[in-house]
Amino acid sequence: MSADIDRSDPGPKVAAHHRSGSGVTRIPYPIGVRSVAVRRREQVTPRMLRLTLGGPGLAGLHTYHADDHVKIVFPDDDGVLRAPVPNDRQLLDWPRPLPPTRDYTIRRYDPDGLEVDLDVVLHDGGLASSWAAGARVGEEVTIAGPPGGKAFPYTYDHYVLAVDATGLPAVARWLESAPAGVSADVVVETGEPAEHDYPVPHGERVTVHPLVRATTGSALAATVDALPRRLGRTFLFAAGEAGDVKPLRSSRRGEVDALVTGYWKRGVAGHDDD
Repeated sequence: MSADIDRSDPGPKVAAHHRSGSGVTRIPYPIGVRSVAVRRREQVTPRMLRLTLGGPGLAGLHTYHADDHVKIVFPDDDGVLRAPVPNDRQLLDWPRPLPPTRDYTIRRYDPDGLEVDLDVVLHDGGLASSWAAGARVGEEVTIAGPPGGKAFPYTYDHYVLAVDATGLPAVARWLESAPAGVSADVVVETGEPAEHDYPVPHGERVTVHPLVRATTGSALAATVDALPRRLGRTFLFAAGEAGDVKPLRSSRRGEVDALVTGYWKRGVAGHDDD
């Protein structure tokens, strides 16, 4: 069935949905596998490391929406890298068993400088976190994707953007590309106050609600539910730990359009919410 999906010319399709669409639409991209190098490292917050990856391999990369992501492909335990191979259907053929991978949101893509920024939350024991913490400038990295975007438009009267630290890159990218004067409540729950230093674009009609996760559990969904209801049409984007955002899948159903995604799941390595 994937051979019948039209992956051609996705940029204008995403732009048209952003401009005049409604709800969420999945727009597939031609998927590539690319060899790039670490160009820069920047400690954005005490627990958020920005890796700038670049090189000729990024030419022709497709990314048009704030929620787009790539997979970092890691070597096996024996050090052998088993990368996927592009096929004639603009997809990738993956080796079996699958190699270890982790998904990361594209915070920035510079098609002229051939660079992408990936923001990595640092934590003990994580495959990608451990790699990122020690990644050296000049080190080669293999990335695959993005596979396509779940695009939602700029046509709503108000937006609620509810995330933990892993969703901050998508929120920041979305706010940068949103029309001037966009109205939004941004609810951000992090593990410690210093993580709220992550730079999120502000506007006159953008209100940020910072939360620090309590030992008793997440307050993300409860805080979103307690926000004042706005006149007009509201869109909810929520991304973070799967269990923390799960209540938002149903709590506002029928009241707002929404895209709710579990970027990771506590106790599960390589969680995939698709």
